[in-house]
Amino acid sequence: MIDEKGTLTYKKIFIFWIPLAATWLMMATEGPFLAAIIARLADPKYNLAAYGVAYSFGVLIEAPIIMIMSASTALVRDRDSYLKLRNFTFTLSGICTLLMILFVIPPVFYFIVQRMIGLPPNVADMTHKACIALLVWPGSIGYRRFYQGLLIRSNLTRRVAYGTIVRLFTMASSALICYFFLHLNGALVGTLSLSLSVTAEAVAVRMMSQHTVKRFLAKDSITQESKRLSYRYITKFYYPLALTSILSLGVHPLVTFFMGQSRMPIESLAVLPVINSLVFMFRSMGLSFQEVGIVLLGEQNKNFKILRNFALVLGISVVAGLCLITLTPLSFIWFNKVSGLSLELTKFARFPAQILSVLPGLTVLISFQRAILVKNAKTTAITIATSIEVLTIFTLLFISTVAFNLIGAIAAALAIMTGRLFANGYLFIPCKKVLRNDLKNK
Repeated sequence: MIDEKGTLTYKKIFIFWIPLAATWLMMATEGPFLAAIIARLADPKYNLAAYGVAYSFGVLIEAPIIMIMSASTALVRDRDSYLKLRNFTFTLSGICTLLMILFVIPPVFYFIVQRMIGLPPNVADMTHKACIALLVWPGSIGYRRFYQGLLIRSNLTRRVAYGTIVRLFTMASSALICYFFLHLNGALVGTLSLSLSVTAEAVAVRMMSQHTVKRFLAKDSITQESKRLSYRYITKFYYPLALTSILSLGVHPLVTFFMGQSRMPIESLAVLPVINSLVFMFRSMGLSFQEVGIVLLGEQNKNFKILRNFALVLGISVVAGLCLITLTPLSFIWFNKVSGLSLELTKFARFPAQILSVLPGLTVLISFQRAILVKNAKTTAITIATSIEVLTIFTLLFISTVAFNLIGAIAAALAIMTGRLFANGYLFIPCKKVLRNDLKNK
């Protein structure tokens, strides 16, 4: 990804980044598409709420495996590192799948969603069926993200995008078949489509990485970095990343819990999946930048400045794009005409969406900050920042819903924005320390 003079250019960054951005953007369209399908089926308010709750628990249980793509991008270099990280990935994926099975056991499930969250019985039943459809979700996520990391490591980012096309086609096809031909509730249609699509993508990515895997298997472990890659080292490296994901994705059920206790709970639970889907479309541009930074920073982070400038332009662009929707009449078109929300829920969704308008820019920033720290094996700082973020969200949700009886969706938006600002602020410290040490070494 460098030119003949050994320097990184904006064009090279863009060429490397755009397939990953397209991948995340295509995944981001899943949410609005499925929400639009659910909103047009029977009992949309209750089914959207059930789908949102099921999805939040699905992403929480997959959390320990979600960062394996960053790990495989950073660590796999040869036969030994490939085999060890593959075994590590499969073991962790199996554990996540077991947790999903335990979660859907009726006594466990209903204790959590009815006794703890306080869902009405009809929404709880819809949520249970939707969660059962997600049983294959954690294992498929871990499998495909491991092999996606290998493709990114080998500069084959376009193949990652091709896999996502397979995922989207499968998701759209299965959702439309359920919509037109099967009599299933909306929440089940949503999660069933997600599970089928991510499984198809996992198979496609594995097939496209066949030659890449063969190249890694043909490489002997001759470097010092390869020799030190024991299971203990992998665990030490990955544990902060996994904990970061658990804390970060744990925000979803945390928000769900407080929505159930807040003012206007069903309305808040119904619009949150739609709002999150819209915001995620713009956040996806930033999420795709983490692996870009890991691969392209170079030795002693020599490409930091050009990547920083690229990230700055990207951050401004995604914030401007989201504001164009949330702060103009386009918000009515999106929430009512595209997403299928009623006029009541459309009005309800606009203000929380406006609060979250800056979040995509903060996502670009935190992805670049994390890339610097992962590249330099300083992953513990990422966990600390996420802990600060989650603690802030919990505190603000508690105060705003319990003490001030704020509407749930507004409380969630305010808490999420404030938590991310605190996390970004903290990460400036370890990033600055890493970059300062590089200057000294030079």
